[in-house]
Amino acid sequence: MSFGETPVTLIGNLTDEPELKFTEGGAALAKFTIAVTPRTFDRTANTWKDGTTAFYRCAAWRTLAEHVADSLKKGSRVVANGRMRQHDWTNDQGEKRSMLAVEIDDIGASVRFTTVTINARPATNNGTTGGDAWSTNSTAATADTEPPF
Repeated sequence: MSFGETPVTLIGNLTDEPELKFTEGGAALAKFTIAVTPRTFDRTANTWKDGTTAFYRCAAWRTLAEHVADSLKKGSRVVANGRMRQHDWTNDQGEKRSMLAVEIDDIGASVRFTTVTINARPATNNGTTGGDAWSTNSTAATADTEPPF
């Protein structure tokens, strides 16, 4: 993260399926929106009340983008970390436009209200397939050895 960037953590739900595109240079880009609704407990009514929902436009790049598109669906509850970015442009009519969006650095499914099954892929390092350090199926992991952490 660079100096002056605004870090954010969002906890909410995807409003639609992530949209996966590829740039002319071949970089994957996933665009999606996370809806965040604050909840507070009203002691007078003895109930939970929803606040105003905020909608955050998000973008994930490269491998993360592909993983988002493969893993998350409309309605998925997520925890996402990223940086708030302002985008400025001029539309076809010559009008200046700007918008805030969150460039996602990391995202995962929330297990607060549901369970999630992880389909782990072998770890990669610069495009090469490596061993899975968490695997319990390797020949090195036996009842007499400690796990690799």
